[in-house]
Amino acid sequence: MSRLMHVSSGPYAPPVPARELTVTSADGSRLHVEVHGPEDAPAVVLSHGWSCSTAFWAAQVRDLAADHRVIVYDQRGHGRSPVAVAHSTDALADDLEAVLEETLAPGEKVVIAGHSMGGMTVLAAAGRARFREHAVAVLLCSTGSSRLVDESLVVPLRAGRMRTRLTRKILGTRAPLGPVTPVARRILKYGTMGPGSAPHMVEACARIVHACPAAVRYAWSRVLDTLDLDGGVRELAVPTAVLVGTADRMTPPVHARALVAALPNCIGITELPGLGHMTPVEAPELVSARIRELAATYVQFSQGDQVKEGA
Repeated sequence: MSRLMHVSSGPYAPPVPARELTVTSADGSRLHVEVHGPEDAPAVVLSHGWSCSTAFWAAQVRDLAADHRVIVYDQRGHGRSPVAVAHSTDALADDLEAVLEETLAPGEKVVIAGHSMGGMTVLAAAGRARFREHAVAVLLCSTGSSRLVDESLVVPLRAGRMRTRLTRKILGTRAPLGPVTPVARRILKYGTMGPGSAPHMVEACARIVHACPAAVRYAWSRVLDTLDLDGGVRELAVPTAVLVGTADRMTPPVHARALVAALPNCIGITELPGLGHMTPVEAPELVSARIRELAATYVQFSQGDQVKEGA
């Protein structure tokens, strides 16, 4: 791909990983995986959203890798993961399980953070054996479990058939996004970010999103259009924190509040005034701090229990 897939300088430029590997999923799809930070440190896994890549988590990787082993991967067809045949929530769950199996020791506990489709990946995997073996706490950022098109606020109309129809056409377009231009930045900022987002934040997101192939973006839009992971919410039994921007047009706060009401073990919701859908980029320090807090509370507690059991 000739277009730059991410910014090359500043806080959102992806750091160099300690190691890279290719993980094979259940159907043979290959996934690009990066590991950052000390190998013997507590682990966190970060799962990005629709039309993004590992570069989306650059600020969190840079912060957390100082004292955590940070595992990031490109969802199938995104970033450096090749295009796959299957596009489904089951495939997302398969991919996350494959990453956990290849990067973690048996029984090792991790915090998993998912943004947007990455959060949906967590919900899809919640009932899987390998997810339950490893996940000790979860952070769901700017995500939902169903009715994504119906509840979207991208089209500024009253809720109803017309808004849903137009939203479906916009989010499901097959058209390539083209180069990152001033107009493209304004469109992306309107649809996915808060009105106060700084230009360097918008630029970082635009580079990532515009690098996603149109065919991949379209294929996953079809999955998101009919998404129903309400059952996965009820199966997510580990302590789970929820985070959303109040100006999120893609997955408005109504989704976060529904998650809080349905999660078996919700430990709180953070609503960020004026922020949009790209919360890890718009509020990097806060998102990193929330992940760090979960790791300190639950990963270390779990490791302490394992030591006692082995004594």
